[in-house]
Amino acid sequence: MYYVYFLRSLSRPNKTYVGMTEDTTARLSVHNAGGCSATQRFRPWSLIAYIAVQSQPRAAELERYFKTGSGHAFWHKRFTP
Repeated sequence: MYYVYFLRSLSRPNKTYVGMTEDTTARLSVHNAGGCSATQRFRPWSLIAYIAVQSQPRAAELERYFKTGSGHAFWHKRFTP
């Protein structure tokens, strides 16, 4: 399975991030260890939601969508309190 995941910064709760992985636990650890330049400034992160799909191309497509303006607005409305 492949996962499109949604993170929220614990230090700056208005900061969010969307990514794709095969292992959400390991990937969250990488983000929190500073291993991703896009997220290292706003550590630590918490996982707020994820979507599981069977194929990598579909997961990549969903990740790209959620990083667009309309996709970003959708996931903020549906996945963030």
